[in-house]
Amino acid sequence: MTGRIVIALDAMGGEHAPEIVVKGAAIAQQRFPQAEFLFYGVEERIRACLAKLPALAPRAIVHHTDEFITDDVKPSVALRGGRRSSMRLAIDAVASGEADCVVSAGNTGALMGMAKFALKMIPGIDRPAIASFFPTQRGESVMLDLGANVHCDSENLVQFALLGDVFSRTVLGIAEPSVGLLNVGAEEQKGHDAVRGAAVRLRGPGAPVHFHGFIEGDDIAKGTVDVVVTDGFTGNVALKTAEGTARLFAEFLRAAFTNSWSARFGYLFAYRSLAKLRKRMDPRRYNGAVFLGIQGICVKSHGSTDELGFANAIGVATDMAMNGFLDKVHEEVLQLAAAAAPDKTTAAL
Repeated sequence: MTGRIVIALDAMGGEHAPEIVVKGAAIAQQRFPQAEFLFYGVEERIRACLAKLPALAPRAIVHHTDEFITDDVKPSVALRGGRRSSMRLAIDAVASGEADCVVSAGNTGALMGMAKFALKMIPGIDRPAIASFFPTQRGESVMLDLGANVHCDSENLVQFALLGDVFSRTVLGIAEPSVGLLNVGAEEQKGHDAVRGAAVRLRGPGAPVHFHGFIEGDDIAKGTVDVVVTDGFTGNVALKTAEGTARLFAEFLRAAFTNSWSARFGYLFAYRSLAKLRKRMDPRRYNGAVFLGIQGICVKSHGSTDELGFANAIGVATDMAMNGFLDKVHEEVLQLAAAAAPDKTTAAL
């Protein structure tokens, strides 16, 4: 996809909306000058922000609504009563073809429910998965599912592998991503039935991904594979553990450089290296969880992020749209179905 791209934004989602949404769009526009933005929310507040960004204003259209989804609203309530909310109108813009993708920093459960309802599932994909990327020793890796599905069978995991493979190629630009199944050991006999069954499918002839095999928890940070596949329960626990460990490390480092005058003096010599480390681990660089498996590009920004983090979430959505993510998923679903067909025929005999 080249040329004009239209991005729908839930301007009222997140802790610092609409300011960070509008400022984030202005930052994203520098990378994607061809982008046009549809803002959904309280028009007066959005236009007050746009007035301070004259370069963005000509590329922005504001759709007014007084309704928006708060973080404490249950997904079922939001789905029934939020039809005129800023979140739902932004999603509907993608469903109608008016926009190429949607980004929101609002209520995660409500966004997932609305996106699944309005955009529908991709044929051949049973459940949506939440995916994101994070730093490793080798670069960056994709991980899914991060919380959408607590219980998964082998077919769900195989489909997640396919979705993660396409996401890695379209967003991270990895030509042939390696895919690993997160397990309690690398041996073939380890793990429960769903994990072992998925491994059999992914090792089979015609599988559309480059399957590495089983990986363990420490392989995530090592970057052993480009795509880490697991169920939503395990994925969410792993993600929160990694985030907590990063904050703990940052606190230990801060304490180490402030516990004495000599340590503070040493900080001056290490400042440049520490600045590079801070930039490498900046969570804003990895902002933007993606709902994979639905027939539309929907990206969830962290609710407490700033404008730089929101701009990166817009960047993830735009990269997916411009690189034909949905078309590639459709192609690989057909390939996966073709690979499974001989197995089903054999089973019937």
